[in-house]
Amino acid sequence: MLEPHERQALLQLARQAIAARLEGRPVDSPEASGGLAKRTGAFVTIRHHDRLRGCIGSVDRADTLVTVVARCAGDAATEDPRFPPLPLDDLPEVVLEISVLGPVEPVADPAAVEVGRHGLVVEHGAHRGLLLPQVPTEWGWDRETFLSQTCVKAGLSADAWQTGAKLFTFEAYVFGE
Repeated sequence: MLEPHERQALLQLARQAIAARLEGRPVDSPEASGGLAKRTGAFVTIRHHDRLRGCIGSVDRADTLVTVVARCAGDAATEDPRFPPLPLDDLPEVVLEISVLGPVEPVADPAAVEVGRHGLVVEHGAHRGLLLPQVPTEWGWDRETFLSQTCVKAGLSADAWQTGAKLFTFEAYVFGE
């Protein structure tokens, strides 16, 4: 759990990192202390007028939270292949959400996946897909739809979770503007 001032610092950092990326300059990250120094994965989601505008993250736990958030915020604004780069003029209108990831754990039984609690990773060969815990809730999906849609995101058939794909879950601490 992050302190309120740490959550605010991460949201400010994400916005500053996006502006820096769009302006082609380096971002000034705050000191990585307390919860901000935690080595964990995170995702940054950008919404513009209540629509997804970018979402990039990392499950890697090698970097500090401030490093991951700064990098992923810039990438979400410029590198999400689903969208063109965010115009700088749109930055004041976007709303940011950060998902700080817990450990990624293998799943032996798909029935153990809890919608609204777990994020999901599906892997098979070189294919990998990830959906955050809030996604199935936002879309009103049940467990089976969540599993199937994560497979589709990975570029697999919707039933790959039943035919040999590896499943992993994680929890996330989610906060936003």
